[in-house]
Amino acid sequence: MKLSRRTLSLALLAALAAPAAHAEIALDVIADSEVSFEGLFQADAYWYDNDIMNLDADGADGLEHDFEMRRSEVILKGKGPGNIEWVMGYEAKGDKWLDVNAKYKFGNNANHFIQIGQFKQPNSLEELGSTRFNDFIAKANVTNTFGLARRLGAQYRYGDVNWAITGSVFTRELTEHPAPTPHGPGYGVRAYWAPVNSAGSILHLALSHIDYDTFQDSARWRSRPNADLSQRIIDTGSSGIRNADRVATTGFESFWVTGPFKLQAEYMQSTTDRYATGFSAQPGDDFKGSAGYISAVWNVTGETWTYKDGTSVTSLPSNPGLGMWQLTARYDTMDLNDGYVDAAGKAVGVLGGEMDTWTVGVNWYWRSNFKFMLNYVAVDSSKYIGKTSSTYSLDPAFNNRTFNGIVDDNPNILEARMQFYW
Repeated sequence: MKLSRRTLSLALLAALAAPAAHAEIALDVIADSEVSFEGLFQADAYWYDNDIMNLDADGADGLEHDFEMRRSEVILKGKGPGNIEWVMGYEAKGDKWLDVNAKYKFGNNANHFIQIGQFKQPNSLEELGSTRFNDFIAKANVTNTFGLARRLGAQYRYGDVNWAITGSVFTRELTEHPAPTPHGPGYGVRAYWAPVNSAGSILHLALSHIDYDTFQDSARWRSRPNADLSQRIIDTGSSGIRNADRVATTGFESFWVTGPFKLQAEYMQSTTDRYATGFSAQPGDDFKGSAGYISAVWNVTGETWTYKDGTSVTSLPSNPGLGMWQLTARYDTMDLNDGYVDAAGKAVGVLGGEMDTWTVGVNWYWRSNFKFMLNYVAVDSSKYIGKTSSTYSLDPAFNNRTFNGIVDDNPNILEARMQFYW
């Protein structure tokens, strides 16, 4: 389906004119399906106070900042005929398909359905939530590294308003770019429960498990310092985990809402199973990594959250002209080390590094379709360096040296985002 320029222009004008709703814009009824249109545009800016590694995405160009469009999403949705719902989304900046699937709901229960196509897999509270309502500019490291996003497959969910169990089988991503992302087939399960779910008071608990084939017999885990456009600062390396067979990730998630306050946490442990072949790997050489975060959000203007599909839903500003103001804070930790440094200073096992970050920020939701974010990130990381790397070039003392040891890298980052959505 292709939108004309005139239709797109009218939709944008309608979004700007809407004073009290950021929901999708109704377009037409086609074959008994109510078709609507959504969009999301995000522009990011990052200023780096580099320590050792040059975080600028363009490499060693003498600059310490990045300015770029982060997302440009257009989405068509349909309701009907009957209990069928469908969605087709595309992200132009990343040149990839988003949700492209059809869902059949059993009865009037939104949590009892079967879904076929490409959709977010049942893991990670942050990943399953809407990107437009992220509490921070960058999702946590655990989400971006171990969380599995959209894949082609089928899933079945059975539950009710306060609980549900979801099972999924999946294969590759619809858009396959040449990147170190998992594309092998697998399965996932997630169970959530909200023992408290009333106006302004929510307690959510959930467990998830994802298991999939590495497909290319290799795995690589790496993470940026909570800055979506920066260089990755810890990394198991392109050849760090060879003879990889399967990846299994178990996650725990929770959040608690009381009035204008929300406290949220996630933790994942991921195991990369390796098979023995000759002398390059032995049984027991499986790689284990872990990560988690805890965050707090205060709606200064008094709004609260609601509960849907096992995630929190951000409210509209109570006063659209004033907007909704939020203060945020997050502690984020990741461990990609599964080995040690011997007496000779050589790495034994996989030493991808460790990283802790603190993020504080302020968000402003203005009227129904605009959002402005400002974050400050303080990073404390360490990684084994066994040879000279071109990325470690800020300090001339790092050039033409072999370390065979642990190097600390503690940069700071200022981040800003402007967002328009409907």
